[in-house]
Amino acid sequence: MARLLEYADADTAAAALALHVAGRLKADLAQQERAVLVVSGGRSPVPFFHALAAQPLAWERLIVTLADERWVPPDHPDSNEALVRRHLFSGRVVAARMVPLWMETGSPEVAARILAPVLAALPRPFSQVVLGMGEDGHVASLFPDAPELAEGLRTEAPILAVHPGAAPHPRLSLSLSALLQSRDIALLVSGEAKARLLERALGDGPVEELPVRAILRQSAVPVSVFWAP
Repeated sequence: MARLLEYADADTAAAALALHVAGRLKADLAQQERAVLVVSGGRSPVPFFHALAAQPLAWERLIVTLADERWVPPDHPDSNEALVRRHLFSGRVVAARMVPLWMETGSPEVAARILAPVLAALPRPFSQVVLGMGEDGHVASLFPDAPELAEGLRTEAPILAVHPGAAPHPRLSLSLSALLQSRDIALLVSGEAKARLLERALGDGPVEELPVRAILRQSAVPVSVFWAP
């Protein structure tokens, strides 16, 4: 069962999450040469990125990659890579290695085939995965209305192309299997509407209805939910 942590506001939650993630990364770097941080895009994690960038970490030994990406180039306003580079990669963080998911290929399907061995070569387990939750219950880019949802929940491949019905842009997403190859998962959630959705997700119902349930219900990896109004 996921651990629910409640905070007074989004900035406080972001600061607490940054300390949580930094602690996990420091612990792994004390035992191994490199550590991997997987993050998500969107507006919610921006304060977290700023707080994490201020943490005194051996950034030159860290690898940062994405839980998912829209099929747009990094100069597009909807690019998750661009958002992470803009809000996290400042100061000492620029020494970290970034593994983007977008590349100049003909389709996200081709990119997924090229990226699969790249992602498979990253140190496992990932030190930390930080996820958000969409208003439809999607996590990473595992959308309930995507034809590829069943594949994303079951495949052992690390990444797949996804074509959500309602969301703009095709996507690349880490599979559930890849997301669970982690020492720790943090879910950043804000707002009363998301709190109600989280309550639903923690209740009965199929994973296919609210894919975030696949993260919340599993017991192999610790999950902490950082929630603020």
